[in-house]
Parts: sequence; structure tokens; C-alpha cells
Amino acid sequence: MDLVLTLVALVATVLATTAVCARLDLSSPLGLIVVGVVGSYIPFIPDVELHPEVVLLGLLPPLLYAASLQTSLVDFNANRRSILLLSVGLVAFTTAGVAVLVHALLPEVGWAGAFAIGAVVAPPDAIAATAIGRRIGLPRRIVTILEGESLLNDATALVALRTALAASVGVVTWQEVAGDFGLAAGGGLLVGLVFFVVIAFIRKHVVDPVFDSGLSFMTPFAAYVAAEEIHASGVISVVVCGLLLGHKAPIIQTAQARIAERMNWRSIAFLLESSVFLLIGLQARSIIADAEQDDLGGGRIALICGSTLVAVIVLRLVWVFAARYLIVRPGPDGETGQKPPWTYTFLLGWAGMRGVVTLAAAFVIPQGVEHREVLLLIAFTVTAGTLFIQGMSLPWFARKLRVPSPDPTADALARANLLHQASQAGIAKLDALLEDHVEDPHDISGTLRDRVRRRDFAAWERVGATTEQMTPSELYSKKRRKMIEAERTRVLEIRSTGRVAHEIVEEVLAMLDVEESMLEYSDHETERVRAGQAPTVFEGGCEDLQQPRPPVQPDAVAECSDCIREGSAWVHLRMCLDCGHVACCDSSPKMHATAHFHASGHPVMRSAEPGETWRWCFTHELTG
Repeated sequence: MDLVLTLVALVATVLATTAVCARLDLSSPLGLIVVGVVGSYIPFIPDVELHPEVVLLGLLPPLLYAASLQTSLVDFNANRRSILLLSVGLVAFTTAGVAVLVHALLPEVGWAGAFAIGAVVAPPDAIAATAIGRRIGLPRRIVTILEGESLLNDATALVALRTALAASVGVVTWQEVAGDFGLAAGGGLLVGLVFFVVIAFIRKHVVDPVFDSGLSFMTPFAAYVAAEEIHASGVISVVVCGLLLGHKAPIIQTAQARIAERMNWRSIAFLLESSVFLLIGLQARSIIADAEQDDLGGGRIALICGSTLVAVIVLRLVWVFAARYLIVRPGPDGETGQKPPWTYTFLLGWAGMRGVVTLAAAFVIPQGVEHREVLLLIAFTVTAGTLFIQGMSLPWFARKLRVPSPDPTADALARANLLHQASQAGIAKLDALLEDHVEDPHDISGTLRDRVRRRDFAAWERVGATTEQMTPSELYSKKRRKMIEAERTRVLEIRSTGRVAHEIVEEVLAMLDVEESMLEYSDHETERVRAGQAPTVFEGGCEDLQQPRPPVQPDAVAECSDCIREGSAWVHLRMCLDCGHVACCDSSPKMHATAHFHASGHPVMRSAEPGETWRWCFTHELTG
């Protein structure tokens, strides 16, 4: 009963603190740590000690799996050199640097103990960096590298810690160290591949989303334990399996299974991640109290802890700048087409917050190590210090350095273009079916074409959502949601009579819920676009888009003369780049821009909405 009450209180505190932080626009990870520290000094709250087995076996596998499922394998591969330099090279560099510092300030722990604490504080935390990074809108390339680094750096740190602890009881040769790293990496990779093949095979033959969810819950723990049993890296095993399963999910899973898995792991990750930060804070009093019993004295302990914190921050900055300018020499960014500026490198170096793995690994250090309590305090100081110093200042640095956030309106343009390409493939398939003389007495093909066009129109309308005027899709969403509300009310009234079976009622309510959730998502994306800036140029296109054209003057200002003449309404405006004719977009009833292309043959038009300079080629149906 005590355990149940403790878990309920933990989750309730997490939910309440997160809700308050969201309302006040504060960082929930930092807020949870503060609540935890305060709670650790409240008398009736019991002492909390993070047992390594609980974290490394209970928390780490699901957190890694949830993160790897959401990580793009394509982006991971594109940034693999930077990720490996940080997850392996930086961890080794930090471990050695901290070991030298701690041994100089506290020689009583010996080299083995110094390297052990160096390995403990070396790996940054995925949860803290990406949670804060996404909240403040760091560039996607930085977030991708941080995610990839934090997925693998725990493996390097844990192997280094295991080697240091082995050295404390005997002599360890460099051949043994190399063998441990080789077994950890190679074995973890092999186990992860095996689990991916097995799980993918099962999913192809199972369509029940409930069974699929159960299989998904089991996978990270099974992959982790299997790898650790052969002394390989469970971290690498889980990450490899999760990356591949997430990448292949559209092929090996049903749509219902993918939706269920996405929502399940989002909920699990939220609760575990938030609980982790609260648990970090709850350990404050006991760790500090234990360190006070050491005979080193408060001043020396503070010097050691503070120096280690500064060293961890400085060593990361030194490594990322050295790696960039001496090793990586990065190419152009995939989104902007330009080389990332030094500000990106600085933010990447500054986003080195530590987390629960650092504290859990510290408790692995055996009781017999000299000044163990001080080493634990070092780990806590580095964790809390980096979270507060770097976590709180990261948004300020991002603003001062003017690092651009992902532009929601540019995303809307890319989304509309991608949906259009997908629609063209679908319509081509529909045409092929008609050529095969598939009977269509009810003109289902016409209905399908209309629905595909309406979906495309909604995506293109969102591109111009910086205006306050409601688009047809927004009006549709508003009215349809009112209708769904009335429909749901009527279904609930019928349910209360008991005349219809419960299963039938739930099925109808689920259908309404799915439709409403799609409308809510569309409305949310439109609001994000309204809050952003208008997109400029979308890179890419064809020879028509790339061909230079002399500037032309629009033949109308902020209006479609064809619509005015015919008495119709327009949604967004486009301008022909050959003659300057301004006409309405395809979401408008008369589609005058398309009509102008068919009449004149002029292939390229540009958005005539304020601040937008993206173009469209009618011939190749591409943006640029």
C-alpha cells in the first residue's frame, strides 16, 4: 500500500507541476527539479535513493526506445559523423579531462575512482536537451544531433565506467578496454538487428493493434536484457531496434497499430521523463547530508564539485568547436542550403545538460571507494548545475544569437508540396485503374478526385494563413465541429435509453472522435502558421522555376479582377511571372490562376500574398 501511495503521489506531483509550468510558460524539467529539492527537505516525505537497477533496467530502456522510435533514421544517418564524434569522442574526452581534474584535487580516490566519476558525468541527457530545445525552437539540425548523441553516449559512458571499476580491483590493459568497447558496440548492434528482424516479422503477420501494443511494450526490455546478458551494450541494442522499427513502421504496421503505438509511447515517455526530473530533486537532501559526513571539509568539497561542473561545461565547448573546425567542417544545412554558423556550434556545445543516468551511474560506484559520498555529490552538482545554468540560459543565448527557429509557414509550404506530390501519385493510380476498365457506375472516381483536391486545397490554404480572413477549410472545420458536437449529444441521448448495444454506441463515438481529432490537428497547425512569419523561397523546383525572369508589375493590387468581374470570392492571390496577371488560387471557387495558365501557357506564378515569394510551376507541378 505504501508503494502504491508513493507512486500515486509521484504522478500527481508530476501532473500538477507540469500543468503549472505550462500555464506560466516555464520549463517543466527545471520546475520539477525545484519541487523535488524542496520536497526532499519536507520531514514527512521519505528519502529517495535511485537504485542503479531501477534506472538502468526500468527507466532507461523505455525512454531510449520511445526516443528512437521518433528519431528519423534518415536524419540520423545524415548527421552520423557529428553524432559519433559527440557520443563517443566527446564522452571519452570528457571522461579523461574530468579524471585528470578530480585526481589533481582529490588524489585519495586514485586514478580508477577519478576515471569512474569522469565516466559518470560525461554523457549529456537526451530528455533535458531535446525537451528544452524543442520548447524554445532550436534549429532541427541541432535537435537531431542532440537526439542522436544522447541515444548512444550512455553506452560509451557505461562501458567506460565498467572499465574504470574493473581497474579499481586489478590491472586493465588497453587490449581489454578495446575488446570491451568492441563487444559492447558490435554485440549491441547485432542484438538490435536480431530483435528488429523478429519483431518486424511478427508485426507483418499480426494486425491486432492491442497485440501490437503489447509487443511494443516488451521490446525495449527484452532487447536491453538480451544484450546485457552477453556483456554487450543494451543501450545500443534498444536504439538500433527502435530506429529500424520506427523507420519501417509504415510498412510493417497497420495504421491503427501505428496510431496506438505513437500515443502509448508519448504518454509513457511523458510520465517517465517528468518523474525522472522530480526524482533528481528528491535526492538532494540525502546526498548533501551524506557528503557532509566526509572529513574533507565543506570548502574543499565545494571546490571539487564546482570545478568539476565548470570543467564539464568547458570541455564540451572545446570539443564541439575543435571537432567542427578541425574534423567535421560541416557542409550546407539540408533546410537552408547554407553552412551552419558558429552560433549553431555554440548552442550545440551549450546544450549539454546531464540527467538521471548520471546520478544512477554514480550509485554504481561501490561502497569501498574512497570518498564515495563526495563523488555522489559531484554527480548531483553536475546534473543539477548543468540543468539550471545551461537549461535556463539556453533560451536567452538562442535569442541573443538570433538563431532561427523552424518556420511553421515554411513547414506549411513543404507540407502542401509533399501532399500534392502524394495526391498526384494517387490520382495516377486511379487513372490506371480506369484504364484497366474497372467498372465505376456510381462515379466513385469523381468523388475520390474531389476529396483529394479538397485535401490539397486545405494544405495550400494553410500556407497563406498569415491573414486574418478565414479560409474555406477553416469555415468547414468550424461548422463541422459544431455538427459533430450535436451528433455526439444525440448519440449520448440514445445511449442513455439503453435501446442500442453498448458496442455499437462506442463504435459510432469512436468514428466521431477520429474525425474531430483530424479537424483539431488541422486547426492547431493553422494557428501555428498564423503565429509565424510568411515563407520566402522554398528551395527546389524545375528548370522553369530556376529560369531567370525579368521583373513584372502586377496588373492588380490585393484583388482578383476576374473574381470582381464575375462576382465570385477569392481565398489567396497568385501572380503570373510572365505577364503580371493577378488571379485567385485553386482553393477559390473559380480557380482563375489555373485558368490563366491554360489560356496563356505561362508556366510559373508567384504568391501574391504579403511577404510570400514562393513560386509554383504549373507544367511540372513543383514549388520553388
